[in-house]
Amino acid sequence: MESLTELFRIGYGPSASHTMGPRKASEIFLAQQPNAHHFRVILYGSLAATGKGHLTDQAITEALKPHPVEVVWRPETELPLHPNGMEFEAFDKNGSNLGAWRVYSVGGGALKVEGASLLQHDLYDLNSMEEILAKVSQKSKPLWCYVIGQEGEELWDYLKKVWHVMRDSVRRGYNGVGTLPGELKLPRKSFSFFLKARQDRGPFQRTNLLFAYSLAVSEENAAGGQIVTAPTCGSCGVLPAILYYLQEMNHLPEKTILQAIATAGLIGNLVKTNGSISGAEVGCQGEIGTACAMAAGAAVQLLGGSPAQVEYAAEMGFEHHLGLTCDPVAGLVQIPCIERNAFASTRALDSAEYALLSDGRHRISFDEVVKTMMQTGHDLKLSYRETSTGGLAAIYPRKNNPGENKF
Repeated sequence: MESLTELFRIGYGPSASHTMGPRKASEIFLAQQPNAHHFRVILYGSLAATGKGHLTDQAITEALKPHPVEVVWRPETELPLHPNGMEFEAFDKNGSNLGAWRVYSVGGGALKVEGASLLQHDLYDLNSMEEILAKVSQKSKPLWCYVIGQEGEELWDYLKKVWHVMRDSVRRGYNGVGTLPGELKLPRKSFSFFLKARQDRGPFQRTNLLFAYSLAVSEENAAGGQIVTAPTCGSCGVLPAILYYLQEMNHLPEKTILQAIATAGLIGNLVKTNGSISGAEVGCQGEIGTACAMAAGAAVQLLGGSPAQVEYAAEMGFEHHLGLTCDPVAGLVQIPCIERNAFASTRALDSAEYALLSDGRHRISFDEVVKTMMQTGHDLKLSYRETSTGGLAAIYPRKNNPGENKF
């Protein structure tokens, strides 16, 4: 497994795989071709199918400025390694080809090329929850200790930045008003939810606050605000909502929150390594399911649970999202994505409370659910894997079909 700095990426929405990844790839190719006059970028599969709504072309053209860019959309063609494939071509002023590069945006802003990875080298010596639990149990230590043991004390500084961006995105979000960008003209709801939740002193205040906080971050993402991939942009509201709520309610010190983020990151890293966090590859179960598992495990730790109970909560948070499709309406990270963050945050805390009532023993392990998720994702029809051609997206007519942007 790689560093948590590769899982928790600080950036701008609305999509890690469709915005952050292509932007990074464009910057890399531009550095490789300093003498280029103009570029052509061909988008394949899911990147082409939902790239307009995810602002993929804008991310690419902005990264390649001031050079002219031609963006070609080929949603009907899927390259071999991953549904989110891109091909970059550089040309001189006479139109001669200076070089080409094929790269894939594989989820969470990460990039891969055939036969190699653009990510950092593995830092962890274990790659399964079962092995990690056995190791920490021998020394009676929490899961975050294993993370720091593998990455070093310097990770705390980065996790502090992560938490501050998460916290600020909650606060900006629940103070935000107006309409989200895109053809849906979806109104922001977090501010209204937050005001109502603050006035409610009854049994529903917890749920209402979690809704407000998760909506806040998800709406910030949809509006192109700064967020943290947790593990993706589309699922970025779940973990911050849980952390913000529990710190506020239980007056937890920042160090305790950072430890919970380390544990949540370990859970997400295991899915990323042994499964997938890409909606284009396995559906929304890989995004919102992983986010729920991460938040559930973090909540158990913050509420005093054992590593075994952390694993159980993460397993439940993941298990009960199996089969969830990725069907963004109009190709935007708004419907049903924003509401899914809200409901996943309440499910995460429910999973944590359920696990805390138990001794942590159960029949289906977290590792087994990750494997099941991958198989389920591969079994899903292509129309249910971030192509906006099936599910909810199919019942909402697209107003604009992606064409070709000529320079």
